Amino acid sequence: MVRLPPSLPTSALPRKASYYTRNFHASSARGHLVGPPDPVSHLRPVIYDDAPPAPPAPQVRHPYSLREFTGNTREYQWKMQRQELDAFNHKFWLDSNTRFYAAKDAVLQSLPEGTTVEQRENALSAFYSRWVAQERTRLDEYNAEWRKRNWSTILLGARVRYQAFVSRVKHPFARGRQDE
Repeated sequence: MVRLPPSLPTSALPRKASYYTRNFHASSARGHLVGPPDPVSHLRPVIYDDAPPAPPAPQVRHPYSLREFTGNTREYQWKMQRQELDAFNHKFWLDSNTRFYAAKDAVLQSLPEGTTVEQRENALSAFYSRWVAQERTRLDEYNAEWRKRNWSTILLGARVRYQAFVSRVKHPFARGRQDE
């Protein structure tokens, strides 16, 4: 129920009381969740509601056999690839920010005691420009790799969705058959 402000008299309400009620859907909400930001990488982790299932007890001795998994192996691959991309992104920014904060602290500690605010800002400005120049190739390599992996994940996700669509068109009355 939505509560009305106390200044509104009840006589001002329209006759339909359902106008002020809000019906909630009975099933549980599904969707990816976003966690709090990491204190160093500043990235917010995604908690996927459709994470790949844990593999069953191994019956096949090969560690990478897709026969161990039930369902759509392409969908499983997409979910794993999506999580690997998140881990790659987090690892890069965790390392980059750790090194950045250590270098920044070293610059600040190297300043003499009587440093003015303007001298401190000039030292930080020089540090930032050196840092950007020093990290340019590393950041460019990261960007190229991240874009390549991101597009690969997007295309694989599109294939999974297309495969599910085709399956629904082929079998319109079957439930849960997305692995054909």
